[in-house]
Amino acid sequence: MMVNKIVVEKEKLIEAFLDSVWAERGLSENTLQAYRYDLLQLATQQEKRNSDLKSASREDLLHFLASRVQEGRSPRSLSRYLSGFRQFYRWLLREGRISHDPSALIESPRLGRGLPKALGEQQVEDLLEAPDVGTPLGLRDRAMLELMYATGLRVSELIGLELPRLNLNQGVVRVMGKGDKERLVPLGEESISWLFRYLEHSRPELMRGADCAKIFVTTRKAGMTRQAFWHSIRKHARVAAIEQQVSPHMLRHSFATHLLNHGADLRVVQLLLGHSDLSTTQIYTHIAREGLKKLHSKHHPRG
Repeated sequence: MMVNKIVVEKEKLIEAFLDSVWAERGLSENTLQAYRYDLLQLATQQEKRNSDLKSASREDLLHFLASRVQEGRSPRSLSRYLSGFRQFYRWLLREGRISHDPSALIESPRLGRGLPKALGEQQVEDLLEAPDVGTPLGLRDRAMLELMYATGLRVSELIGLELPRLNLNQGVVRVMGKGDKERLVPLGEESISWLFRYLEHSRPELMRGADCAKIFVTTRKAGMTRQAFWHSIRKHARVAAIEQQVSPHMLRHSFATHLLNHGADLRVVQLLLGHSDLSTTQIYTHIAREGLKKLHSKHHPRG
């Protein structure tokens, strides 16, 4: 009976924390589930050490993290553990349930910033040519891929585009990005050409008189979903014999990298991508630099 009571109290404490942090920050269900799982793991450790979550010390948290290092967990996983623990103990401190925060003096692990993956220019060409443009869906997919590569849109921005935001005569599209920030992005002749073909032939056949504001639609006469486009791009990557795991975001990375490789100004790329901070865009210069290193190594006599 005592064990059951401890379990119930532990779970009530964790759920109260999750309800609070969800109300304050609106975290996703996946994040809340991760916090719940991590805290339950910590509680299990504390029980083995004849203690509980509220009584955890700095040494207890360090012991927990050290055991995860021995299991081979990555610095990113350790950072996630610590992030959840910090929020939990700050909440306990605000609630007056503890007198000090055991996570306060623990430093976060340093995370190496991974470079986003980009396709080579020939790989992009192969991917763009993969859809069967003799079918309504193939023509739609070709137009979507061309538009994404021409503009560097996020997948959410791509599928969220509505007809009034597209001006093919002027060759621009108005995009609503993160934080409801609007930007005007040029399309390029190739994507304009494919969009004209899609809007004139494919879209009317898919809609069959139905009404939908979204530019890109499905056979269900509704807007394209993220999942459907993800599935579509993977299918076309297989047709193009691209061995890498291709994602919609990889086209965005390719757009930025190829622009910089061909001499585009970093601030122009920042505006096109809709980055609020130039430092976010600067990571693409590292990719461009890596490409230059490989070219130099391959072709220079002393490379």
